[in-house]
Amino acid sequence: MLDREKTRLVDTLSKELSEGNLAIFAGAGFSRGAGYVDWKNLLKPIADDLDLDIDKEWDLVTLAQYHSNANHSNRAKLNQLLVTEFCRNLTPTKNHEILSRLPIITFWTTNYDKLLEVALEKNGKVPDVKYTNKQLAITVRNRDAIVYKMHGDSDHASDAILTRDDYEKYHLKMQPFITALSGDLVSKTFLFVGFSFTDPNLEYILSRVRISYGNDQRQHYCILRRASRNEKEEQADFEYRQRKEQLFSGELLRVGIKVTYVDNFTEITEILCELENRYKMRTIFISGAAHEYHPWQQKEAESFIYRLSREISKRKYRVVSGFGLGIGSAVITGVLEQTILDGGRLNEEQLVLRPFPQSVSGTRTLPELWSEYRKNMISHAGIALFIFGNKLINGEIVNSSGMEEEFRIARENGVFVIPIGVTGYVTEILWGRVVNEFDESGYKNGKEILRLLKLLGDNKTQLEDASKKVLEILNLL
Repeated sequence: MLDREKTRLVDTLSKELSEGNLAIFAGAGFSRGAGYVDWKNLLKPIADDLDLDIDKEWDLVTLAQYHSNANHSNRAKLNQLLVTEFCRNLTPTKNHEILSRLPIITFWTTNYDKLLEVALEKNGKVPDVKYTNKQLAITVRNRDAIVYKMHGDSDHASDAILTRDDYEKYHLKMQPFITALSGDLVSKTFLFVGFSFTDPNLEYILSRVRISYGNDQRQHYCILRRASRNEKEEQADFEYRQRKEQLFSGELLRVGIKVTYVDNFTEITEILCELENRYKMRTIFISGAAHEYHPWQQKEAESFIYRLSREISKRKYRVVSGFGLGIGSAVITGVLEQTILDGGRLNEEQLVLRPFPQSVSGTRTLPELWSEYRKNMISHAGIALFIFGNKLINGEIVNSSGMEEEFRIARENGVFVIPIGVTGYVTEILWGRVVNEFDESGYKNGKEILRLLKLLGDNKTQLEDASKKVLEILNLL
């Protein structure tokens, strides 16, 4: 459970995310969970060569410069360390995966690894990766996100920003990156993760933005680990670090960055999970199939589905559907009409359709493909509606096994399920399970939600009333 400070952060980030303003800036600490080293461990062999103790060095950029100086500007060993460490194909962390699933377009990083772009590709997105000036002038077709790697890429270690000399020349060699980042800092709200804020380039850019915009600068946010007492550390030394931490927090506020502290890094994952949950709760998966609509008339049932879909869209929820038999057309019509009335055009911000493949062209069977389709569709949603649920097999009406699988996947993924029991068939069975297993203590309005869920299966409830009850549940959630 998040405390009040972290909840406020999630509230703010959720608002910025919904408005398309949220950007991410990832530092070295964001990749450590995947198995990559931080700067101190990367440069330990360099410190050993110079007969220095890496634990006593705090200015690691200057340390890298010492190595270059000692080798007459030859940085071959530095380059090799970079290639050896960051060319390993490690798996993105849960934090990378969460961010890649969110509708975030802009990513900045000082890291050399490929975790961000790999995570985006795993989630079916096209990343436009930029680490040279020339790449800034080229746009990757159908891109879903831009990943700015302002210190370079592990595949081009000789051009990476490593030494003091590289940093001092950055504003000359990489001015287009400074301009691009300055523009994003003005127009977007950044969440900084995995940073210690000792990067000289970042300090330079943030200070320029502050000077240019004064008290009108945009508010940004970061998550930092709170100072904790090390083993064998003297109490006085720990208290000294705590005072420095408070002063550092004030310095970040001066450049427009508000700090949220965590006690351990797992709390960052909790914050990002809650951010994703908030986002997903604005997406509703509609599961349904109907060869017949008994005890309702077909026209009456289709009108119910149409009106419910339209009202959901009116409340700015995104709808995901698999175009189920007897259901899909009414869903599309409802969302489409409301979108037109709102003066917009239909796209994946309003409706995501995933018609099921009906033939096999590869090695996988249709049931396997359908299961993957269901998992993909439900992964977008935080709420799932279940309607009717029957199909015709060999001339006989049977319950929809596909909807039962979708129910199972939804429950496994923590999706809030709302079976409209009065529509009958498999949905009535699912409704009984939900009502019997519902834990009202897990929700702020749990008692009222349970009351409404029960009414959705009451044989006295008409379809029009069921629609109203669903909308009431959505409001309570």
